Amino acid sequence: MADYKKILVLLDLTDASDQIVAAGRDMAAHSNAAMVMLHVVEFVPSEPMGETLMPTVQIEEDLEQRAKLKLNELSAKLGLSRVTIRVEAGNKKTEILRVAKEEAVDLIVLGSRVRHGLGILVNFTEDTVLHAAHCDVLAIRLT
Repeated sequence: MADYKKILVLLDLTDASDQIVAAGRDMAAHSNAAMVMLHVVEFVPSEPMGETLMPTVQIEEDLEQRAKLKLNELSAKLGLSRVTIRVEAGNKKTEILRVAKEEAVDLIVLGSRVRHGLGILVNFTEDTVLHAAHCDVLAIRLT
């Protein structure tokens, strides 16, 4: 196993986030690596005619603030040190790959759910990251 210097941990802020962060933390501890926790806010207005009651920017900023708060809580709960917390807005696949290059990470840790039936045919974020990343990718099997 390679000694990693910087690890990017992708989180969707579901209950499985603890499991993914724990795996990233363990890999970082093993390699004495720095860790970056990333959540991407992919806000899509739900109004069919594009008219909103609140400005889109305000909603997106609120989602980003909530995500930062959750990431900070998760980091504190697990006692993480040498961690950078990032919340980005945009297309998940694009932002993950952009941040991975920008941060010059050598390992990406993400969750992967078991898929059945037609779900196998859908291009999920983890598939894109696995095939397009410039570095190693560790997929944590989620149940």
